[in-house]
Amino acid sequence: MTKMGTGTTAGQQPMGGISRRSVLQGLGAGAVAAIAGKAGFVDRARAAESLNYMCWEGYNTPVILDPFQKANDVAVSVDLITDSAGGFAKLAAGAYRDFDLVSSDSPWIARMGPAGICRYIEDADFTEQYAEFYPQFRAPFAPLQHEGKATGLPTRWGWVGPTVNTKFDKLETWSSYAPVFDAAYRDKICLLDWGDWPIMPLALYAGVNPYQELDQAALDEVRKVLRAAFKNTRAVVADLSIAQKGLIDGSFRALIGGGTYATSSLRLAGHDYIQSIVPEPRNGLKQGIIWMEATGLLDNGKNSKLPVDFLKYIVSPEVAVKLAITEATCNLVPNQKAEALFTDEQKTALQMDYMWTAWDNSQFHTVAPNIDDMLAIWQEELSAR
Repeated sequence: MTKMGTGTTAGQQPMGGISRRSVLQGLGAGAVAAIAGKAGFVDRARAAESLNYMCWEGYNTPVILDPFQKANDVAVSVDLITDSAGGFAKLAAGAYRDFDLVSSDSPWIARMGPAGICRYIEDADFTEQYAEFYPQFRAPFAPLQHEGKATGLPTRWGWVGPTVNTKFDKLETWSSYAPVFDAAYRDKICLLDWGDWPIMPLALYAGVNPYQELDQAALDEVRKVLRAAFKNTRAVVADLSIAQKGLIDGSFRALIGGGTYATSSLRLAGHDYIQSIVPEPRNGLKQGIIWMEATGLLDNGKNSKLPVDFLKYIVSPEVAVKLAITEATCNLVPNQKAEALFTDEQKTALQMDYMWTAWDNSQFHTVAPNIDDMLAIWQEELSAR
């Protein structure tokens, strides 16, 4: 899931010198360069082989990379990305030749196929891995297919819906997004300034499917619902820690646009009264959104076996558990065998008892055809707030 940038709230200067909002203004058109940082380098001179890996933070932790490096006598060089669209733009501009594989949001892994930079995987070569997955993720897995070929494997997932502090509110109240617009909740709502993530659920509430091609009338409806949400909202926040603090102390009754990504780590820390749920269908549209990260191979001309081995490694049950529970966040994984390796506390934090209810009542996140238009509307309405 495309996550937060450096922290800002509406009306404040960014704490780190650049805000997520300024980054996102150019996304979607492919004109952005990736905001990347090198991390996790290993001395190549001492390793027999090397592996160049672009990924989100969390995939690069020593507890994940070190066992693979030692077992395969390989040095893994990591290039951290801070937004999936930017990482894709960098690869598509030619950097794919320099990397072996990438872990990013699934729509951008899928896009590597039509972009001509994907080293497709043969489902038959991953029979063992697919057999360990929940049935919902087994081959052929449509969200990662391009022209009948697999662009990668799913690695982490969750859902986007209202994140609620049940000490201050009832979950039943959030069976729809209606409270976002209710005068009784004025100045009690926090919208996460995370690109398309707060836009999509509010568009669905307005009866607009943001994953379809939108005409001007539909875009006008998106503008209306965002304007109404901004009018009733207390804060628009990019920094997850600020949003979580406000949720815990009751300053915010709900966070919109984060879902399980904003919830699970809090629950694991003991705040199990905080939950992310999926509203009931409205106007014939499912109101939840399933987000997923995936890992794909890059067609860099090397055709090495090592990236294939790493892909199998990172989706294995033992590694999947490590990827699920990190310092930054906690997320579900597609590997069904990994479920037995989680503690009861971790299962509760991940809301495993609710995950298929959320799945059944959610849209699957893809790259929306009109994302540039919707991001522009968000920015215009936010500026006018």
